[in-house]
Amino acid sequence: MSRVYNFSAGPAALPLEVLEIIREDIPDWQGTGMSVMEISHRSKEFVGLAERCEANLRELLSIPDDYSVLWTQGGATMQMAMAPLNLTGPDSTVDYVVTGSWGKKAAGEAGKQCNLNLAADSSDKNFTYIPDESGWQRSDDAAYLHVTSNETIAGVEFHFVPGGDVPIVADMSSAILSRPINVSDYGVIYAGAQKNIGPAGITLVIVRNDLLEPARDNLPHLMMWKSYAESDSMTNTPPTFAWYVADLVFQHLLGIGGLDAMARINQRKAEKLYAAIDASAFYSNPVQVDCRSRMNVPFILAHASLDTRFLGESLAAGLTNLKGHRSVGGMRASIYNAVPEKAVDALIEFMAEFERTHG
Repeated sequence: MSRVYNFSAGPAALPLEVLEIIREDIPDWQGTGMSVMEISHRSKEFVGLAERCEANLRELLSIPDDYSVLWTQGGATMQMAMAPLNLTGPDSTVDYVVTGSWGKKAAGEAGKQCNLNLAADSSDKNFTYIPDESGWQRSDDAAYLHVTSNETIAGVEFHFVPGGDVPIVADMSSAILSRPINVSDYGVIYAGAQKNIGPAGITLVIVRNDLLEPARDNLPHLMMWKSYAESDSMTNTPPTFAWYVADLVFQHLLGIGGLDAMARINQRKAEKLYAAIDASAFYSNPVQVDCRSRMNVPFILAHASLDTRFLGESLAAGLTNLKGHRSVGGMRASIYNAVPEKAVDALIEFMAEFERTHG
């Protein structure tokens, strides 16, 4: 078997150990004679999986008892609408800090449902920094403050938790499970699965219980967090395969020592890649140093005319999905949990050789 090093921003790499378990499980899961994709989500076997999955996630993130764990569909993009729908009325005001494309999209969804206040916006420098919190223009009566903890496209990450008395709603899609967090700092955390949780198709939402009661009385059943909480996320048929893979990923993370161990690995990967970029006159990273992402590392070549050659030669070397987002250009290496450290080492070695021969 020949596997490449996959630096995709999402759907992203999965741990090889998990893929091998999936391969074995596909025809006959837990002696049922069926694939997990065929079994009823209300069977005792799948309900047991769901319960174990939540227990392991609670252990990984130290989720307090007064928070509910929900599994939804629609990706993080649906949660961009569900957050204001569940937490506000039409006359409510919400504060948004926009530090990249996904924060901008979330703010756009909120603006359709209530009064939107942009507390801070870093688009003036193409989302390459996080505005100093002391300069944020926050509302006196905001229902919540929304942040995108890690911007996948721009490569900008919050390395602090904003202050204030209102609930913080955080899109953590591309940073969830990469390091320990204090869940109690947030009112709501949501994350698409396809970075550090599992395959696309399922979305994690962690909600403080006092925020579950919707502020509006006319929401569709599947747009209410309360519906998922009351049905153990089985208000309709859930994406069972994606849920099953998430369960395997959580077991894998616990097996390697949990999020403290994962954070150390991720820190090493990011530090050595940024060090290689910063030591070079050929490569550069546009993001302000104090808010660089540990998950998504964009970098620019000295000559854009070499981009196509870089991508072609890196692909031939077994390094895939390095093309940067069209809004940023250049390259982007997404180094999520499942991207092994040796993949980052191979990328650094390739970059050095490419600079030697083309710089």
